[in-house]
Amino acid sequence: MPDFWSGRRVMVTGGGGFLGQAIVRRLQAGGAGSIFVPRSRDYDLCTKEGVDRALADARPQLIIHAAAVVGGIGANRENPGRFFYENAIMGIQLMEQARLAGVEKFVTIGTVCAYPKFTPVPFREDDLWNGYPEETNAPYGLAKRMLLVQGQAYRAQYGFNAIYLLPVNLYGPGDNFDPRSSHVIPALIKKCVDAVESGADHIDVWGTGTASREFLYVEDAADGIVLGAENYDGPEPVNLGTGQEITIRELVSLIAETTGFSGEVRWDPTKPDGQPRRTLDTSRARDLFGFSSIVRFEEGLRRTVDWYEARQPNLD
Repeated sequence: MPDFWSGRRVMVTGGGGFLGQAIVRRLQAGGAGSIFVPRSRDYDLCTKEGVDRALADARPQLIIHAAAVVGGIGANRENPGRFFYENAIMGIQLMEQARLAGVEKFVTIGTVCAYPKFTPVPFREDDLWNGYPEETNAPYGLAKRMLLVQGQAYRAQYGFNAIYLLPVNLYGPGDNFDPRSSHVIPALIKKCVDAVESGADHIDVWGTGTASREFLYVEDAADGIVLGAENYDGPEPVNLGTGQEITIRELVSLIAETTGFSGEVRWDPTKPDGQPRRTLDTSRARDLFGFSSIVRFEEGLRRTVDWYEARQPNLD
């Protein structure tokens, strides 16, 4: 919908990050008139002063709030207080000041970690409040869940057009491969590529491999977010995903095959599996604004491995 974006001033928080960069590319392709990305070195969005300066500089008509303090299971276990506070306060401050500044629409990017630990599969948006999230990522998940409450409350009291989009685990070229904070796909790709490069005969993997996940290619996620920003104006959360589930054991086998690693996988059951199962019902996004994922998982994984390998100086 180029007419929707033409001349429209948009602020994308987290626009320099993995998902944010994909959103910015999608907005540029859609003809957005002005895209403002507040970088953390210039604007501390955890403070009112930082938020106010960003809004004054951007004068946005629409905000896509994709900034988040995130990480894998290990990072969540090490930083529960930080992950709760910074994600909650950043979103709360930004939405409140956006309302006061007269921003026309606010798009909150939630997280699948907001769902209860034991949720019927596939996860439906109506189940979001039927329990407590999985313990290792509960502080992060609940902080993001509160932004759904805030948006619905602001809509009810102030008529503020806040929507909440809930993507599943993302992956793709440009992901975070730092082992201290990466999620499962980049962490496993790095393990396998490093093992191939060094000639190691095994890799160590957390958990039992029985947990399942769903993964959405980052460019598909950006398409869904921009489609939602264009076409959805409702109060209810909307899942973004593929509706396809894979166990961690199957995922490890697929990544090993894709990277050429043929050694032993040593599972460490003393480490947590995280949420037992995770896959989404994606019918609401399809019905409300026509979103369906395009990139097949095997193809997206191949692109991600190729991107990572191309940046490793010691690989032939």
